[in-house]
Amino acid sequence: ENLPPTRDNDVKVQVRACALSWIDTKLLSEIKLEKELLPVGREISGVVLEVGRKVTFFQPDDEVVGILPLDSEEPGLCEVVLVHEHYLVRKPEKVCWVEAAGTVRDGVRAYTALHYLSHVSPGKTVLVMDGASPFGTIAIQLAQHRGAKVISTAYGLEDKQYLERLRLPVARVIDVSNGKIDVAESCLEETGGLGVDIVLDAGVKLYSAEDESDSKSQLLPHKHDIITLLGVGGHWITTEKNLQLDPPDSHSLFLKGATVSFLNDEIWNLSNIQQGKYLYIL
Repeated sequence: ENLPPTRDNDVKVQVRACALSWIDTKLLSEIKLEKELLPVGREISGVVLEVGRKVTFFQPDDEVVGILPLDSEEPGLCEVVLVHEHYLVRKPEKVCWVEAAGTVRDGVRAYTALHYLSHVSPGKTVLVMDGASPFGTIAIQLAQHRGAKVISTAYGLEDKQYLERLRLPVARVIDVSNGKIDVAESCLEETGGLGVDIVLDAGVKLYSAEDESDSKSQLLPHKHDIITLLGVGGHWITTEKNLQLDPPDSHSLFLKGATVSFLNDEIWNLSNIQQGKYLYIL
């Protein structure tokens, strides 16, 4: 209720929509940002009410969208919030408040994966795991926008039908829900045995089936499957923090000249040396 005065580089925003995304408390504790009360809701869209003396990007009444930094004291879930101008960008007129706040994080994740970690380009083949998820849907559209051919996995009939109804159809939807279809085999068949250039996983099986308890993790591909379906010079972008590669796995990747990249969408916030690139992505 009692906002501090607007500092030189701050923008005062009236919040119109705020997305509630999962808070990674483990990451916060690792970077010593853990506290008793955590601000909730970091992706916001709204209208600029007031700008600090040195703000050059915005004027009052501008419509903006952005992600509050990791160390933000204030939650996005409030009427008015103060944000440094480098965490906001203008909201396109045709995008509504809710969609702007709701898609910005997955958009940043997908763009980071496809453009900064793997350099998607026309003619490449991209495998998006769990394509019907919010992140998967955006990744599919971004890859197609750059002229890539997309293969996707679905965790059920509903997901499969959703993916087949996308405006630009996916080259192949692999329904893994019955556990009988081999993802690696399907991908190699689709690419004429050459393998996939870019893989975005949604988690992988690290151990044998007996050790996995969760039903969803039963549907995840094994790390060996992903290494098998990767093409020469391929990029595997993983969301698996604890990925463990054994010497035979590493040897297979070495023979293919392939890379493994870890997708941490907070990286832009953890090091602001790349702030310009981050704003470009936003």
